[in-house]
Amino acid sequence: MSILDFFLFVAIIAIWGTLVVNLILTIAGYTWYLQHNTKPDPKLPDEIPFVSILVPAHNEEIVIVKTVIALLSFDYPQNKYEVIVINDNSDDHSAEKLALLQQEFSSTRLKVINTDKENGGKGKSNALNIGFKQARGSVISIYDADNTPEKEALRILVAELLTNDQLAAVIGKFRTRNKNASLLTRFINIETLSFQWMAQAGRQKLFHLSTIPGTNYVIRRSAIEKVGGWDTKALAEDTEISFRLYEMGYRIGFQPRAVTWEQEPQTLDVWFHQRTRWVKGNIYVVVKNAHLLFSKRGRPIRFDLIYFLSIYFLLMTSLVLSDSVFVLSVAGVIHSDLQGFSNSLWLFAVLMFVVSTFVTITTERGEMTFSNLLLIIFMYLVYSQMWLAVALYGMVGYVRE
Repeated sequence: MSILDFFLFVAIIAIWGTLVVNLILTIAGYTWYLQHNTKPDPKLPDEIPFVSILVPAHNEEIVIVKTVIALLSFDYPQNKYEVIVINDNSDDHSAEKLALLQQEFSSTRLKVINTDKENGGKGKSNALNIGFKQARGSVISIYDADNTPEKEALRILVAELLTNDQLAAVIGKFRTRNKNASLLTRFINIETLSFQWMAQAGRQKLFHLSTIPGTNYVIRRSAIEKVGGWDTKALAEDTEISFRLYEMGYRIGFQPRAVTWEQEPQTLDVWFHQRTRWVKGNIYVVVKNAHLLFSKRGRPIRFDLIYFLSIYFLLMTSLVLSDSVFVLSVAGVIHSDLQGFSNSLWLFAVLMFVVSTFVTITTERGEMTFSNLLLIIFMYLVYSQMWLAVALYGMVGYVRE
């Protein structure tokens, strides 16, 4: 076996290993979904906690009014929660629109913190820490400025949190609000259903493990104080605080009945920059916690550490090598004895990806369509390659910075 064939073989094993892990997570997630789908919503106790909802917002004048109105319309008792918008060094008309909302709603229910370039504009973590200092609640909830949560979301999240004292946080599910806006948002809609909420369900089933997303979750005030707030160096502040919570012995619950609808990027430029930020943020978290990989203290997050390391380093390298060999073989520049074997496995991988992805979207009403089936095939060929470009660019950007 030549050196090229050896590396190609390793790449094939790495790619297939990742596919198999994701398939196992999908199967486990679907099983978890079937077990929990018929369960009733958790009930709030007689004594319910006061909740502070933090909304970090930077230049969100287009969506902020709709978001705030949705947050003030929860079916959680109105005298038991407040909304705090951190208008973070915005230079649009967000401040004026928020001021008008404050005139319409009670100032005790809606607070607005306007930061400037001196104390603000330093990222989401910094904005959350600023808002947390003025929050009154024993439970903190986080929503992004482009969200429209369903009216029962907060009630369900808090009720789930109170079922177990070991839970530091409970996360909900988010859906794509503008899924029909473009081909890109249709890709994102399927990605959200298959690789975010179903993977969360699978990890919850197999490892009792969930990772906090950036929105639609509740967390105990005491837990935030214990971990020292949000890491201002972390772009992926949600993943970073999740790791610290697990490291300190807490658990994070998952309650998909609590749903928020999120405005997703409609153009490649916005999508690329957002996903690049995610990649750099997750790499920061992995590097920061890599020393825990073989430590007893890091046992709760070991699966995620290995998974992220595999995705951002081993899988990315393998995909680049595999794609390069394929292109160069077609061009006649190089020859590999494994290329035929590799192509056969690639076709089978496409089939496995399409079937497992389509099965996951059947959990949502209206998603089991022939057009979505065709879209999933196209997604493997196009969207996956787009993610590869993002991962490469993010990796280079992280090293440079």
